[in-house]
Amino acid sequence: MPARLTMPARLTMPARLDRELSMYFNQGSFDIRCEWGMEGLQELLPDSRAVVIVDVLSFTTSVEIAAANGARVYPYRSRDHSAAAYARSRNALMANATREFERGGYSLSPSSLMDIPAGTALVLPSPNGSTLSLTTGDTPTFAGCLRNATALAGVLRQYETGISIIPAGERWKQQQTLRPAIEDLIGAGAVIHALEGTRSPEAETAAAVFAAFRDDLASVLCTSGSGKELIGRGFAEDVRLAAALDASECVPMLKDGAYRACHAPGSVDA
Repeated sequence: MPARLTMPARLTMPARLDRELSMYFNQGSFDIRCEWGMEGLQELLPDSRAVVIVDVLSFTTSVEIAAANGARVYPYRSRDHSAAAYARSRNALMANATREFERGGYSLSPSSLMDIPAGTALVLPSPNGSTLSLTTGDTPTFAGCLRNATALAGVLRQYETGISIIPAGERWKQQQTLRPAIEDLIGAGAVIHALEGTRSPEAETAAAVFAAFRDDLASVLCTSGSGKELIGRGFAEDVRLAAALDASECVPMLKDGAYRACHAPGSVDA
């Protein structure tokens, strides 16, 4: 009788290793977690009760300003022709693919959104903040920045644990790999600093970085790589707006594909 064939143990290793690695990196034993970009979000998401996307220069700052004025902001991954088609399907305006807005309209520039009328629906493409926002599924998702850090922390307290803060970072132009951006780490730290609960070492580090720079935020953002780039392109006002700590009580929450102002724990404007 032929001997029974058994699967070599080594063939089962990858799945087991994946589970073990997830246990190592999901920060699941802490109430407040923090990790970078898409890969970090994917690690933390399965055990998250709430997710905060932080893209200070400038997606989440722009979302906060627009939502504070009563607008709805639809995140969208790409800036190609499909974005315009998506805007039409939502009966929404399409933001300019660049920051230029001299001829009117809106863009990723926070300055362009300061006077956006209440009730406006706007599609805002962004390769970082928008892409992360569209990856969270049914998990409650918020737009965090320096402007709304304390107000956002107040809303997040209802979740008690499983709060994942995701600094978006930027992309290096050539390789398109993650470029950790200090403004996003500081923004994440500002939210974490205002939260109660146990912090992962990664979250504790972000809070410490914020505490180190909180009295000089404008200078730090202006002299950071991202800030210098925007100032060099003529968008110094965008950096100033982004550095305004706790300037707003608006907490944008993602609902039905759009960020809109959340005014009380568990409630979002329709």
